[in-house]
Amino acid sequence: MTMGSTRRTVLAGGAAGTAALLAGCGGQGGSDDGGDTAEKSSPAGTGTDGGEELATTADIPVGGGKIFDEQKIVVTQPAEGDFKAFSAICTHMGCVVSSVSDETINCACHGSRFGITDGAVAHGPATRPLPAEKITVAGNSILRP
Repeated sequence: MTMGSTRRTVLAGGAAGTAALLAGCGGQGGSDDGGDTAEKSSPAGTGTDGGEELATTADIPVGGGKIFDEQKIVVTQPAEGDFKAFSAICTHMGCVVSSVSDETINCACHGSRFGITDGAVAHGPATRPLPAEKITVAGNSILRP
């Protein structure tokens, strides 16, 4: 019974430690995001109903895009007036993508490239597309809810 009690104690302690670690990670991320959102978007402003303003439509070149490192999002404009957004985290190894050129979103870590229209893998080693992110365009502002 000593062995069972010891194992139970270790498992309970491990579960409590994991819960504390997750609570610590979640709490800090939430407060940082909420506190910094207004500061990050202050130069461009915030939408009263639409969320955080990432950029103006003029900031995103046609056939290209712009990476927002702090928000971990990349916004593209595959065709005039057609704006898309994707996670800026490469699906291969989790690096933040580094550039947008030649109609691809590029990761410098291992050379993966993704299409600016749909986030699909254009060149590996990544095998999964970049997840789409929700944005809205209001006037000339690109907003993230």
